[in-house]
Amino acid sequence: MPATGNLPDTMRQIRFTGAGGPEVIAVETAPLPAPAPGQVLIAVAAAGINRPDVMQRLGNYPPPKGATEIPGLEVAGRIAALGEGVTGFAVGDEVCALTISGGYAEFAVAEAGQVLPKPGPLSLVEAAGVPETFFTVYSNVIQRGRLKAGESFLVHGGSSGIGSTAIQIAKRHGARVFATAGSAEKCRFCEELGADAAINYRDADFVEAVKGLTEGKGVDVILDMIGASYLQKNLASLAVEGRLVMIALMGGYKVDGLNITPVMLKRLTFTGSTLRARPKGEKAEIAEGLRRDVWPDLESGAIKPVVHATFPLEEAGKAHALMESSAHLGKILLVTGR
Repeated sequence: MPATGNLPDTMRQIRFTGAGGPEVIAVETAPLPAPAPGQVLIAVAAAGINRPDVMQRLGNYPPPKGATEIPGLEVAGRIAALGEGVTGFAVGDEVCALTISGGYAEFAVAEAGQVLPKPGPLSLVEAAGVPETFFTVYSNVIQRGRLKAGESFLVHGGSSGIGSTAIQIAKRHGARVFATAGSAEKCRFCEELGADAAINYRDADFVEAVKGLTEGKGVDVILDMIGASYLQKNLASLAVEGRLVMIALMGGYKVDGLNITPVMLKRLTFTGSTLRARPKGEKAEIAEGLRRDVWPDLESGAIKPVVHATFPLEEAGKAHALMESSAHLGKILLVTGR
């Protein structure tokens, strides 16, 4: 484990003491993890809070077999040590990384293929809001959803971390962008990020709104985090040859009485994915796509993560409570002080 400088023997990390509310979140002292071959050890400046972390805390989304139970899917910081065979990085490099778990800590390991250089304009704290949402949006909207310049795009939950990222990437990709959100403030936020129109789903039927915005044609691609309760409406909102990409199931996973006729009549594609359990080789391919297609926009400042709030590691419970309230606009981060 090559390294320069002295590393501490222990670190602070977050553990869930059981399944439940934010009260099960505890800070503990633990030994530093060691990078395996092909991995790097990162001294974490900040870690992102994501919906899957909340699901894991509730007992509904355990880490993949062999992964640490310490939560946290994305970090930014400085490389502290290199595992055997790692090239292209040096100790001290400022990076951000997708982690399979373990991000809620002062040190975390990541596969080298899922580590990217910190974009120049961003602080290390801001950069922690990049990996999970950018990997997810790029792989699902651009790769799986095949969004093209000149097409139209709808994202649900436009004011979330995923939503704010999707709006920016789709707009830079040359699409006409629409978003749904749950308040006038959140709709303004989406439009300030670049959405051509934002629909307050509490005041309007988004199906009818989309028809009006597209002269009855519907949108070409939808990124959905709601699931079952939106499925029929999503099918009705798609244009001919439209693509529905599902990445979460906040509105349930079973649909009774679904009419799939629109799938055939409009030749629709209904797909979806999860990120955490995908093979590391696939994640490395997503990282290369991001480096090629999105990193230039992050480096120029044309795109940036939107940080709503930061909390010290010891206040992870407050961060989770904010995430569950859905009152945030953009990303919620934990900071370690490193």
